[in-house]
Amino acid sequence: MSEDLNKLALKYALINAFQYGGTPNSKAVTGKIMAELPEVRKQAKDVILAVEEAINQISKMSNKDIENKLKEIYPEYFVEKPKEKEAPKVLPPLEGAEIGKVVTRLPPEPNGYPHIGHGMSFYFNYYYAKKYDGKVILRFDDTNPKKEKLEYYDAIKQDLKWLKITWDEECNMSDDMELYYKYALDLIDMGKAYVCNCDAEYVSKLRYESKDCPCVSNSVQDNLSLWKEMETAEEGKYSLRLKGDMASKNTVMRDPTMLRVVDHPHPIQGDKYRIWPVYDFACAIEDSVLGVTHVLRSNEFALRIELQDYIRGLLNLRNPKIIEYSRFTVKGAPTSKRLIRPLIEEHVVSGWDDPRLVTIRGLKRRGITPEAIHMVAEEIGLSKSEPEIDWSLIESLNRKVIDSTSDRYYFVPDPKSLEVIDASYQTIQLKRHPDFDRGFRDVHITDKFYISGNDFVSITKGQILRLKDLFNIIIIDTSTNLIKAMHTDEKTSKDELSKIKKIQWVSDKNVKVSVIVPGILYEGENINPNSLTTINGYGEEGIANLKEGDIVQFERFGFVRVDKIDPSGVTVILTHK
Repeated sequence: MSEDLNKLALKYALINAFQYGGTPNSKAVTGKIMAELPEVRKQAKDVILAVEEAINQISKMSNKDIENKLKEIYPEYFVEKPKEKEAPKVLPPLEGAEIGKVVTRLPPEPNGYPHIGHGMSFYFNYYYAKKYDGKVILRFDDTNPKKEKLEYYDAIKQDLKWLKITWDEECNMSDDMELYYKYALDLIDMGKAYVCNCDAEYVSKLRYESKDCPCVSNSVQDNLSLWKEMETAEEGKYSLRLKGDMASKNTVMRDPTMLRVVDHPHPIQGDKYRIWPVYDFACAIEDSVLGVTHVLRSNEFALRIELQDYIRGLLNLRNPKIIEYSRFTVKGAPTSKRLIRPLIEEHVVSGWDDPRLVTIRGLKRRGITPEAIHMVAEEIGLSKSEPEIDWSLIESLNRKVIDSTSDRYYFVPDPKSLEVIDASYQTIQLKRHPDFDRGFRDVHITDKFYISGNDFVSITKGQILRLKDLFNIIIIDTSTNLIKAMHTDEKTSKDELSKIKKIQWVSDKNVKVSVIVPGILYEGENINPNSLTTINGYGEEGIANLKEGDIVQFERFGFVRVDKIDPSGVTVILTHK
């Protein structure tokens, strides 16, 4: 029994030391032994002696030695036990979907960088195509030459790849101009479209009054002749309008414009074309000719469905299944390129990747992961309500993704000096991560340390503190800006340790760190002037070996993403707590 008791005492003492650091708690170890072997309760003295012997043996070991010994005598401890996982949110089945026959499209307009709303829409269309073993088409809706820019085509593809969204085919609407012209002429020949030369203000007045435009009475031949004139006409003189219903309650149906003259070079087509289709005309045709079976999009386009179906009906084109959901907003952040662009132009934000923005690039720079964006989409789902996404949801889902992969480091903001006059120069090992399989990191210490300004102002002479994961100190002098302390060798039990204040520290072997802290950009309708702040401090020296884009956790501070490393130090962005 004595040999078994000694082994059991060593086992639980090692576990206690490995889990909590410092000297094992003798009461906790004794309790574990008696719980496993109730019969030894009558041999309490033997148990106490065995525990004391085990603790004495362990007190001479380094963290690494403790881990290795524990692996030697109790390898089962390191076998990860399966955790009960929360059932993931699942998007509902796709109405009318058949395996192998679903075709969806990703239809970005290359007039800016995508934001989280686009990302979620992309994900819905990608998810269902893959779920039903179908096809995804990346289609650039680029029929507005004045807004499209070449840089955005590649930027959008880069963002999609970062989002881990792939596609099977790629095309540009602007490559199908001749097709749009063919269908436009078909509508003229049918007597379903006419060329209008009225000015925009007059057209708007007639629509408001539900009155026909005089041009609606043009003959087919007159419209064909005017169409020919459109090729060289000045911008704004002519437009091709569909004969809809000027009395319709859906104002979109009141003889809408289908094509118009745009005197501006296109980033891909150049000056080849001057007559350009509006979105409704081009989209109605493309969704059919590309074989799109399902269109998942926000309900801001709800009024357009009737018009696009009408166009397809006239041209004998098939209608896709339209599935709508409410447009997403994020609290305190603009989710529209129309609102983001002026913020950039007026230098309110630094660019499309400003970490206060919910653009894909802003989220990436902040440290939000593609998986978190997927999870937000699944959490919200195809909601018909008007969901305002709170940052706390994005952060909690992102934390689930990054917590298990983010190495831990020490950082102190507003650093103040602390001297432990009898501390020895040594290299210690700290856990790289709570997951022991991730190993340890080396930290070099001397008698010089830095602690945070907040801890500094609360320290009093004679106070006993613990430098986290290191040792206890007693404060001996607080009369200057340099606090002096001595190392205390007094053994501390687990219960006593829990009552001692633990403070974060870095040694004088450190690196300067600037933390950019993004906040809520809008407070109501007003710009928050304090939406971007910087916290300066020192981090442990290993931070200098990180790479741009690495996401780590500054213990007791928050998760951060490395933004820049240069000779002056490291700049990180606070992802979230």
